Amino acid sequence: MGVKAMLPSYELGFYALVVTCAVLYSGSGIFEASRDSMNRKAFREGIKPGWHYFGRKMDVADFEWVMWFTSFRNVIIFALSGHVLFGKICSMTVPQHRAVMYMIYGVLAVLGSMGPVYLMVILSHCLLLYSVALAKQKWLCYVAGLCSLASFKVEPFGSWQSGFVTGAFDLQDVLFYGGCTFTIMRCMSFALESSEKEEGIYSIFDLLKYNFYLPFFFFGPVMTFDQFHAQVSTRELRRKDDEMKNIRVNALLHVGAIVAVDIFFHFFYILTLPSDLKFVNRLSDWSLAGLAYSNLVYDWVKAAVMFGVINTIARLDHLDPPQPPKCITMLYIFAETHFDRGINDWLCKYVYDHIGENHDNILKELVASTTTFAITTLWLGPCEVVYIWSLVNCFGLNFELWVQKFFQLGPFAKLEAKLSGAMSRRIRAAFGAVNFWAIVLYNILALNSLEFALLVTKRLLVMGFPVSTLSIWFITYCGVQLIKERERILAIEEEEKGDKAKVE
Repeated sequence: MGVKAMLPSYELGFYALVVTCAVLYSGSGIFEASRDSMNRKAFREGIKPGWHYFGRKMDVADFEWVMWFTSFRNVIIFALSGHVLFGKICSMTVPQHRAVMYMIYGVLAVLGSMGPVYLMVILSHCLLLYSVALAKQKWLCYVAGLCSLASFKVEPFGSWQSGFVTGAFDLQDVLFYGGCTFTIMRCMSFALESSEKEEGIYSIFDLLKYNFYLPFFFFGPVMTFDQFHAQVSTRELRRKDDEMKNIRVNALLHVGAIVAVDIFFHFFYILTLPSDLKFVNRLSDWSLAGLAYSNLVYDWVKAAVMFGVINTIARLDHLDPPQPPKCITMLYIFAETHFDRGINDWLCKYVYDHIGENHDNILKELVASTTTFAITTLWLGPCEVVYIWSLVNCFGLNFELWVQKFFQLGPFAKLEAKLSGAMSRRIRAAFGAVNFWAIVLYNILALNSLEFALLVTKRLLVMGFPVSTLSIWFITYCGVQLIKERERILAIEEEEKGDKAKVE
C-alpha cells in the first residue's frame, strides 16, 4: 500500500530542500576537515601531492582506484582496445565463430600478462569442474566448486597455488586471485547449467569460450553461462535502435565520473580521514554521518565505473551484460543492496532464490540468506571483518521479512487499510529511514574498519541522542520520500508501457 500514493508537491519540495541543505552542511564540514588535515603526519601515506596550483593534495588511500589509473592504466587500454578491434574484425568477417576468436584472444592475453603456469592453474580447475559436470549432479557441482573456491581463499592452499606463478610485479596478486576466483564462479555456473541440460552436456570448448572472454576474466562481472551461451551463439548481429548512441553516451558518462572522482579526491579526503579515529572523533555528528555515507557512495561509483567500462566493451560485442549496481542513494531495502550485480545475479539464481523460492516463508528465507552469505563470505575471503559484515547483513535481510510479516497481522493490516495512501507512505518511509542507516552502518564495516563503524554508531545513536539521532533520522526520512517518489513515477511509466503493449 502507498506505492503509487501521491504526496503534495509542496511537501516533496520541502523534503528536497531539507536534504539539499543537510548535504551541503555536512559536505562543508568534511571539506574543512580535509583542508585542516592535509599536512597531518598520520595522513602522509594516504594523501600525496596533487594539484599544486590549487594548493591541494590528493587522497590516494584506495589501492584499486590508484591501480587502475597508474600501473594498470596502459595495460587496460592496450588489452581492451585490442579486444575491441579484434572483436570488430571477427564480427564483420566470421560472426558465427566470434566466440572462438574471443577465447583465443583471451587466452593469449592471460598468457602474456600472467605466464604459462598461471594459465595451467586456471585450465586445471576448468578441467576438474568440467569432469564433475559430466556426472550431472547438482550437489556434486556445488561441493566441487566451493572446494575449488576455498583452495584460493583459505590458507595455506591459496599461497601454495600462487607460489606456482613465477616472477613478480605490482599487480600479480590482484590479477591472480581475481582471475582464479571469477573462473571458479563461471565454472560452477557452467556445471550447474549442464546438470539441467536435458540431453547431453555442453562441450569443454563451451566452457573455455565462456571463461576466457577477456573483458570479464579478471574483474567480472559474472554473467551466468546460460545467458552468455545464448547471446554469443547468435549469428545475426543486429543493433537495437539508438544502441550505439547509448553506448557512446554511457562511455562519456564513465569518463565524466572518473574526472569527477579525481576532482573530489583533491578536496574531500573521505577515504583517509577514517584511518585516524582520534581526528575523526573531533568531527561534528553531521560531518561524521556524511563521511560514512560518502564512503558508500564512492564505493558504488567505483563499482559503477569499473563494471560500466567493461559492460560498454561487452555491448560492443553484441552482449547484454549484468547492469551496474543500483546507486546506494536510492536504496533503503537490504534485498537490493549489492555492489556487484553479476555476483548478486549468480547467488540469487543458484542459491538464494533456489532455496528461498518466493521469499515469503520465514524459515526458508533464513536458510536461504544464511547459505547465501556463507558463500559470499568464502568469496570475499574469510576473516573477522567479513564474518561480522555477513552476520549483520544477513540479520538485516531477515529482519525486513520479520517486520513485514509482523505488520501483516490482522490488527495492523486493518489499521493500515483505514489510512490514506499518502499516510501509509509516510509511515513506511519512517521505517525505511531506519533501514537506510542500518545499510550504511553495516556496510562501512567492509569498506573502512570495525573501529570506524563502531565509532559512527556510538556517536549517532548513543552520544548524539536525541538531537543528532532524530535530526539525521528526519533528514533520511525526507530522502526516502524522494526515493519513493521516483519509484512511484517509474511504476506508473512501466504500467503505461504495459497497457500500450497490450493495445498494440
